[in-house]
Amino acid sequence: MNLSINITLLGRGFFVNKSELIEHIAKHADISKAAAARALEATVGAVKTTLKKGGTVSLVGFGTFAVTKRAARTGRNPRTGAAIKIKSAKVPKFRPGKALKEALN
Repeated sequence: MNLSINITLLGRGFFVNKSELIEHIAKHADISKAAAARALEATVGAVKTTLKKGGTVSLVGFGTFAVTKRAARTGRNPRTGAAIKIKSAKVPKFRPGKALKEALN
């Protein structure tokens, strides 16, 4: 599983990968890295399972994960310019919560 998150800490923007996020969780929750990794995997797994079943996951103050359906459409092959049919698809969406929006502004 590839999990990448952009996080801003102490006013400096930088890219945080999964292992760095696990380190951050372990340090701030005062738990081992192994426990932090299990907690992160469990959280991501719960979100995936809920979305696969068509549900939504709301984390008050953070945001809501949901699934929307993207309609079938006609696109273009960028190399040849030929029209192609693009199938409909279920796509994950994230809508940030009020507290998260306010923390960024």
